Amino acid sequence: MLINIPHPAIGSRIPREQLPPLGLLSVGGPLIDDGHDVHLIDGEFGPMPLVEIVAEAAALAPDVVMFGHSGSSSGHPIIAACAEAVRGRMPEATIVYGGVHPTYFWRDILAAEPWVDVIVRGEGEETARQLVRALAGQVALDAVPGLALRKGGAPFATPAAPVIKDLDAYRIGWELIDHARYSYWGGKRAVVVQFSRGCPHLCTYCGQRGFWTRWRHRDPVKFAAEIARLHRDHGVEVFNFADENPSAGRKAWKAFLEALIAEYIDVTLVGSTRADDIVRDAEFLHLYKRAGFERFLMGTENTDEDTLRLIRKGGATTTDREAIRLLREHNILSMATWVAGFSHQTDRDMWHALRTLISYDPDQIQALYVVPHRWTPYYAEATERDVVQPDRSKWDYKHQVLGMAHMPPWRLFAWVKIIEAVMQLRPRALWRLIWNREAKIRHAIRWYYRMGRRVWLHEVREFLLRDRTRSTGVSVERFVGASLAAEEEAMQAR
Repeated sequence: MLINIPHPAIGSRIPREQLPPLGLLSVGGPLIDDGHDVHLIDGEFGPMPLVEIVAEAAALAPDVVMFGHSGSSSGHPIIAACAEAVRGRMPEATIVYGGVHPTYFWRDILAAEPWVDVIVRGEGEETARQLVRALAGQVALDAVPGLALRKGGAPFATPAAPVIKDLDAYRIGWELIDHARYSYWGGKRAVVVQFSRGCPHLCTYCGQRGFWTRWRHRDPVKFAAEIARLHRDHGVEVFNFADENPSAGRKAWKAFLEALIAEYIDVTLVGSTRADDIVRDAEFLHLYKRAGFERFLMGTENTDEDTLRLIRKGGATTTDREAIRLLREHNILSMATWVAGFSHQTDRDMWHALRTLISYDPDQIQALYVVPHRWTPYYAEATERDVVQPDRSKWDYKHQVLGMAHMPPWRLFAWVKIIEAVMQLRPRALWRLIWNREAKIRHAIRWYYRMGRRVWLHEVREFLLRDRTRSTGVSVERFVGASLAAEEEAMQAR
């Protein structure tokens, strides 16, 4: 039984559309191929109350229950509550937990949460297969690489599993879902896909770097063929790329674009990339457009060069500006992410950020708050900062979690809301809302404005009435624990 818990994040609830849980489907496919009877409960629909999830799982009486969520740390409190309830109803079932958060927090989880039996550390496809074989008695459990469990009552980890070199060796269990239930981009049938894993860059705040260890990609032609099959056989129109940096390898990326164009299908592709890659590929951005890309989210992160150096982003504000210009030239939407909440930021920095973002002129903006992942280098910069959001389910980049040196939480929140409103209501942005030469892009812009308005109002209401963001007097290190940077380095050493 694979369980996708309901997540309270704004991105999960406000759009009233759901995307399938790619991580769980990626584990489910190899298990089906091994002859196991695999089921998925997707609690995001509804969302399902935990009591209903547990009742549905218990009705099928699975031998193994597996949890995982792309929300990682912010999803952990919900997974913990659901797993505890599952243990109460099914005491004989083996409960397995995988993903980024448990990969690093395995000691804490096994020490404090007796209902979790085994943790899968790192990539799950092969490790989950070997784990289930061990549970069937074929091999010893502690002989399987990539696991954490209890030995003699104490948390114990087996050696790290090797990195998966051939990403095409494991198929996604698409048969576990009803494609008609999943949509995105304004009611269009949609899935999440992944061309590559990892990122060659060393941004200090990134929580994915050690988990994936190094950048790898699928076979470009096979990947394009899978997209075409999902479109033709299941009517999938929108493909949302889960990659951190799909275009990192220029040759492989271009080969994928050409292979997808050769499939002669009309689809919508959306994803994230770096501004540097857009500028690098200026000569063949027309292939991006012909393949179906309608929007790229670009991690501009900040408009201040000192902050970019602090987080070792490796980019530059001039490159960000040029990437947005090039995308507009090819009528591909640009979404600039901008991160607030760094300790040194002042009112003057916020004003500078607004002016710079206006000069960038992106089509859309996504304002986020910096979150200190315990296993990243940035965590060391934040250990003494005050925690202003004690609810760990809100450590999701859309809620402020850290106190600042020069402004209280309410003022940073006000700045972020003002910047978002100005960016989306300025004359240039409103003109694009009214007119675009391409119907698909008009649809995308108008859908985003509908979602953006609802999210903006929801966030203001939540901040004023429910979040109560304020100083707790507790430091990050005291609240979360000591740095796990050594764990990160050990993962990368694989």
